[in-house]
Amino acid sequence: MKKIFLIASGFICLFLNAQAQKKNIDKVVAVLGSNIILLSDLNQQYAQFLNSGNTDDPKVKCYILQQMLAQKLLKQQAEIDSVMVDDGQVDEEVEKRMRYQIQRAGGQERLEQFLNRSVLQYKDEIRPDIKEQLISNKMQAKITQDVSITPLEVKKYFDGYQKDSLPDIPTEFEIGEIVMYPKLTKAEKQKYYDKIDALRLRVKSGEDFAFLAKSYSEDPGSAADGGDLGFFDRTRMVKEFTAWAFKLKPGEMSPVFETEHGFHILQVVERRGEQVQARHILIRPQNTPASLDRVKLQADTIYKNLVGKKIPFSTAASLYSDNKESQYNGGMLLYADNVTARTTFIPADKLDPKVFLIVDTMKVGEISAPTLFTDQSGKDGYKILYLKSKIPPHKGNLDQDYAKFKEKAQQEKTDKVLSEWFEKRRENTYIRIDEDYDDCDELKIWTAASKSAKK
Repeated sequence: MKKIFLIASGFICLFLNAQAQKKNIDKVVAVLGSNIILLSDLNQQYAQFLNSGNTDDPKVKCYILQQMLAQKLLKQQAEIDSVMVDDGQVDEEVEKRMRYQIQRAGGQERLEQFLNRSVLQYKDEIRPDIKEQLISNKMQAKITQDVSITPLEVKKYFDGYQKDSLPDIPTEFEIGEIVMYPKLTKAEKQKYYDKIDALRLRVKSGEDFAFLAKSYSEDPGSAADGGDLGFFDRTRMVKEFTAWAFKLKPGEMSPVFETEHGFHILQVVERRGEQVQARHILIRPQNTPASLDRVKLQADTIYKNLVGKKIPFSTAASLYSDNKESQYNGGMLLYADNVTARTTFIPADKLDPKVFLIVDTMKVGEISAPTLFTDQSGKDGYKILYLKSKIPPHKGNLDQDYAKFKEKAQQEKTDKVLSEWFEKRRENTYIRIDEDYDDCDELKIWTAASKSAKK
């Protein structure tokens, strides 16, 4: 064992010397096997942490470095097990994160000022790390894929709680909704169609698609990036969009077409197997007073039929609701956090405050009259709510909260499997961490395991 580590150390020294010549202003903060972690890599992830709205806290770097070491160890095993991800997945994740970063920063220009580099440069810099993260996640999923939990294990986990340490479960609601948006007539839509068709003709006349997207597109997620949506597969976009994206060749542009989001034109940039990169321009038709009156009249009629018990709520939701997430779930809203699986029971403090104000005054089984609302995209519509159940605050118990305790027990078991896997791999892997991080409690287990293995 000692001999193996000496050979590994010699190889690493040669590798680090080569790296030092190429990046003499950077610094190696950790080594794991034949992998290194540079100070610039650590600082880059810390910059992402700050750009996500977090406050400056240098101690967080200890946690980030620990995560980077774990990622390197998973990547190392993934190479042995031939666990890979395709380039399309990586490109899609890069684009998704960039859109989030741009949105958090308040625009592409502000993000570039914060990073002191262009978005294109930043994409190139973060792409290798994102690929590594995706491979590591896939490897971790492989390690834990066979972890399951039995009812007996759930009960054992629950019995492990001291009676006074059982969690307090807040008031929870089960709520159904029917969401209805105005439907514009062809005449009401015409001016929006004409606007985007004029843009299409400008592209055909030689103007730059990306420039027009930045100037006119009403998609906040892609407009700042010239309408670029990155790579995506056939499952990610609405069907009309997917149909054109996979029909066109690179460089070709679609005619004007309509989806639930509005009118589009798209241009295919590149195709990689079952992944396509495209850019688009979106123009969103705006509601008219007449269209709002029409949907209000329809919502009133549905409400009367529900109250008169002429139609079950679940049937009305499947027939009339424009919320595709709940439409075929009986109209019931779903909730998920980091602890529980998706459930119809929603804590009061997690509800939309406007929804809470309505359901908090309702009786179980009651249906609310249609209410005008505005969604996150600024679109107006009407909403009918149904209060299926309301569970008052209580101490956690298996009768009411089995799903919650099952998820916690499953997570504990998964964490144990991962912990044992990491412990075993750390003992047989060369690990060195820069002395500047000796005060990081999170990292002591990494260096201790490596020192133990070398004895």
